[in-house]
Amino acid sequence: MYSALATLTLAFHLLFIVFCLIGGLLCLRDSRWAYLHIPAVIWGALTELLSMVCPLTYLENFLLSKSGESGYQGDFIGEYLLFVIYPAGLTWQIQIWLGLGLICFNLVIYSWVWRKRSSVENDELKFHKST
Repeated sequence: MYSALATLTLAFHLLFIVFCLIGGLLCLRDSRWAYLHIPAVIWGALTELLSMVCPLTYLENFLLSKSGESGYQGDFIGEYLLFVIYPAGLTWQIQIWLGLGLICFNLVIYSWVWRKRSSVENDELKFHKST
């Protein structure tokens, strides 16, 4: 049971990282996503910039130790996706670049989303004025 919970935690961890990277695109559908996404980006960037350990990592390790496992042998997520979350050779300098990259990438996404939403709203205003 603990092993399955560790795998679920790792999967959630991966989804959180993906959400931090590209979750801003959800604002194209509904701008309220920003209320969830912006704090996630801030957390993700601070985690990298300050070399913090994510609480999900502690939870994964706790669950693995409870299950008696020392690694992710035989598990798809652990075998094939673990390196995405915990890359080999991760240094403090790389973490700084990852944190800054996350911020810059999301600034680009939000500026694009903002322009896209503004142009759609302007088109709707023009349409309503002409009818």
